[in-house]
Amino acid sequence: MTIRKEFDQGLEHLHDLLIDMGTFVEKALAESMEALKAVDIERAKQVITKDPTLNQMEEKITEIGSKLIATQQPVAKDLRRILSAFKIASDLERMGDLSVDIAKVVLRLEGQELIKPLIDLPRMAEIVQLMTYESIQSFIQENVDLAYKMAKDDDQVDALYGQITRELYSLMMENPSNITQSSLLAFVGRYLERFGDHATNIGESVVYLVTGSRPDLNV
Repeated sequence: MTIRKEFDQGLEHLHDLLIDMGTFVEKALAESMEALKAVDIERAKQVITKDPTLNQMEEKITEIGSKLIATQQPVAKDLRRILSAFKIASDLERMGDLSVDIAKVVLRLEGQELIKPLIDLPRMAEIVQLMTYESIQSFIQENVDLAYKMAKDDDQVDALYGQITRELYSLMMENPSNITQSSLLAFVGRYLERFGDHATNIGESVVYLVTGSRPDLNV
């Protein structure tokens, strides 16, 4: 096997693992949100239990990438591919943690009825779930246009978050008994907002991979 072929196979392995991480994160978010809508304690516990699998994927990416750097001594764009994979894996791992945080909110809601139908929170989740998928696709395809789309999508997420916090604040003012649950739902909004930020970070990593410079898409 030639050195280049061995290196390309290593990169392909990294790509496959990142796709697996992205798929895992999308599913974890979907499961945590379904658990929230139904206040389904068992479903929330499953999200929490599965989280170590995502950590193991990130560790594997670090292991493979570090080995490629040590043995192949890549330069320029080849090196950026590996460094970008490290950063993207880190963002995906944090997104998985945020799904766990949502699941933990569900555990704290055990035995309660939701004070309002959930509309905007699931909408936020749908957007950031799509952002997660598209961010990984932008990396695999080295698609800068798709990477920049993250910033526009994140603006929608931020707008929904602002709307949600205003509505929850109104509920708190109307009835002090709503304060605890409203605060927990506001936390979910914050977690989803952070989710979008991490997807945007992945877009930045893709731009860095392709161009060699790292923009701030969150501006």
